Amino acid sequence: MRILSTFLALLLLCFSLGVHAADGKKKSKSKTAKASTASPATGPSYAKRKDVNEWAEQVAQANQLDVKWVKAQLAQAHLIPSISKLILPPTQSSKKNWSAYQARFIEPKRIQAGVQFWKENQSTLDRAEQTFGVPPWLVVGIIGVETFYGQHTGNFRTLDALSTLTFDFPKEHPRATERQAFFSKELAQFLMLAHKEKVKPSSIKGSYAGALGLPQFMPSSWAKFAVDFDGDQHIDLFANKADVIGSVANYFKAFQWQSGMPTHYPVAFNRELLDMDALMAPDILPSFSIANFTAKGAVIEGEALAHKGPLALIELLNGDDTPSYVAGTENFYAITRYNWSSYYAMAVIELGQAVENKIKAKP
Repeated sequence: MRILSTFLALLLLCFSLGVHAADGKKKSKSKTAKASTASPATGPSYAKRKDVNEWAEQVAQANQLDVKWVKAQLAQAHLIPSISKLILPPTQSSKKNWSAYQARFIEPKRIQAGVQFWKENQSTLDRAEQTFGVPPWLVVGIIGVETFYGQHTGNFRTLDALSTLTFDFPKEHPRATERQAFFSKELAQFLMLAHKEKVKPSSIKGSYAGALGLPQFMPSSWAKFAVDFDGDQHIDLFANKADVIGSVANYFKAFQWQSGMPTHYPVAFNRELLDMDALMAPDILPSFSIANFTAKGAVIEGEALAHKGPLALIELLNGDDTPSYVAGTENFYAITRYNWSSYYAMAVIELGQAVENKIKAKP
């Protein structure tokens, strides 16, 4: 798949201005910070580390890259100490709170920015829906939650961020081995993309986890799902809104978004039948038929009773208050493929639909 020179040229301009971004795939939005004009403080260079040079040799051989070039790029990388803290999951004392999370993303200024983005790109959003079957509100919701419509795309040098997470991933992380392996693959993919376009890896900036552009695609997602949606022979997820919109829609098509299917339904409980342990066991994966769902004490009404396909019980904690629950469909699950979090998915849904309601309300 082409990654484009123009993207990288424009992206260099964006980088020089300095912006912020959220984490990469499977990221925690609770740690998204505000934009900063200053780059994060860096630590030691990776230039002389034996493990780094061995990694460079393996990656170069596996991907037909010049080993001297790979080593030269990694020699410019520096550890960023703050990333080790940013990548760790919240402490147990931090209680999840959907109400607080909701207030952060479903806010007037973000909704208004979404309305402006929708109006400026309406024809492209409509074309994306016709091409990929993905509604405008979902694309708008994703971009709004991810980067506030491009206001916060990241100020970490991607080379530094991915090198830090590859060679100095915090051992105290509960999934350290798995996550370190993930970021090692992303660093290799990033170097391959930069090499293909003949752009210096050290010039590119993104999130603290290596995510790039308005949709915060990781390098592997860029290679798999990014599309040239305006036909200019280039893919630019930093400045070209058509490519951004088309790429997000293509992502959801790949993860089996079903046109016309709701994302969730209201749900209540029959306390006499309620088997909460069984309902919660599959987590966010839709696993219950309507009959099984209701037999275990879930109560749904109206159009939900005619739903064709499995459902999941989605729990949204509200700190010390009563949790919120919805019945999630396969489309709700599809949104969590962008970020494995029911809180994230619900924020995307509510922001996108709040923007859509504003659009429809205006003459």
